[in-house]
Amino acid sequence: MSRTASTVTFADIFRVLFSILLPPLGVFLQVGFGLHFWLNIVLTLLGYIPGLVHAVWIIATRR
Repeated sequence: MSRTASTVTFADIFRVLFSILLPPLGVFLQVGFGLHFWLNIVLTLLGYIPGLVHAVWIIATRR
């Protein structure tokens, strides 16, 4: 039987916890200094919730 859902690792949970405190930090830990990091900084400056949603989305979709 094959699994289609990806597994959640301890590192993912760690990144999400950092994202709750500071969303750009979670994105940085996932993708480094790149487009998504700078976009997340802008979203976080516009409002905490958009930055948080973007950070969790990046962590959940990037491998």
